[in-house]
Amino acid sequence: MNDAMPVAGLSADAARVVIVAPAAAQERHDAAVTASGARVLGMVAPDAVGAALDTLVAADLIVIDGTGVDPDRVAASAARVADWTRDGDCGIVALLDAQALDVAAPVLMDAGATLLCDPAAADYAAALARALTPPGARLHDATREREAERLRLLNEEVARLAAVLSDFAADPVRRELREPGRGYRSEPSGEPDPTPRTVRAVIRARRLRDQHFTPELFADPAWDMLLDLYAARLEQQRVSVSSLCIAASVPPTTALRWIGTMHDAGLFEREADPGDRRRAHITLSTRAAEAMRGYFAAAARLGMMPI
Repeated sequence: MNDAMPVAGLSADAARVVIVAPAAAQERHDAAVTASGARVLGMVAPDAVGAALDTLVAADLIVIDGTGVDPDRVAASAARVADWTRDGDCGIVALLDAQALDVAAPVLMDAGATLLCDPAAADYAAALARALTPPGARLHDATREREAERLRLLNEEVARLAAVLSDFAADPVRRELREPGRGYRSEPSGEPDPTPRTVRAVIRARRLRDQHFTPELFADPAWDMLLDLYAARLEQQRVSVSSLCIAASVPPTTALRWIGTMHDAGLFEREADPGDRRRAHITLSTRAAEAMRGYFAAAARLGMMPI
């Protein structure tokens, strides 16, 4: 590993960063990390990461740039880095091509990495800032707070709508709405699942809006991914990370962030590919599948079109 030259003005306790990137990209990452106020410990090519980590004593962050690198090589480097960070406090920020998502993203997600795919400069700078900010100082990250709040509301709303719609369908006269607490979780509805065709129709209707309005106006990656995974579950199909990013209908970096958030909330699960242990598929958790079933069943009893 080539040690980077000390940078004037950096404090002695500046975060220590290792850059794993092709030679042509190392200077760019060096400049970005230095601009963040961190200290570059060294830079290494992806193929040499194993030997470099064997001699590395400590680091606060490892940046992996797999852009333009063969996906299998990226996956091997990612696995080595994830293993090195597993028992420590070292974070990971990884830049991946879409072609490498399915083989490299699962192991990096398990290591708590921040994943970026074709990011804008601002996305990369923000990822570095988050990764290098002490946990206690992240309380005012407005973007993460907004997404966490949206996820909490979605989690509650899916369960609440299923219960409320069920009440209305069972007794049209009844109008007393129960407001469940934050710990509310839907119980198995006992209702049959809708047909895959019904769920796919909802997805097509949502995409139809994009032909008439700016897509960003209706961006709702959490719900779009829930619908796609529910349809795939009914079809007994597996969904890869890259496919789910497409279904989210938002930039890949945003989709990857939401996949991690939904997994942390217990709505998504990762399932190893039996044919290739390096790969993993994303599935709905049992709780999420039951909530989706209840929602579609209640909407059908009321003659409503799910949205």
